[in-house]
Amino acid sequence: MKLYVGNLSFETTENDLQDLFEKHGTVNEVHLMMDKMTGKSRGFAFVTMGDATQGNAAMSALNGQELNGRALNVNEARPREDRPRPQGAKRSFTGNRR
Repeated sequence: MKLYVGNLSFETTENDLQDLFEKHGTVNEVHLMMDKMTGKSRGFAFVTMGDATQGNAAMSALNGQELNGRALNVNEARPREDRPRPQGAKRSFTGNRR
């Protein structure tokens, strides 16, 4: 089960999340989202638990719990939605033009 973890402190690391969620079951993956330009945390992560029972246990236990001075927001992750391109967005193509 994949969980969304929001409202993270910018100092929170993947290891912090791994340690916190392991108390509620098997953690298969932790992915802390990072800003491509600055390399700093974007303040949210995705944690994949071993199964739905473990995921639900972690969600109920950790939602609202404080980590590094911030109250966590833990929910079941939703599938990524396709977002339309903004008007005026242009693609750049490289190569030879004739």
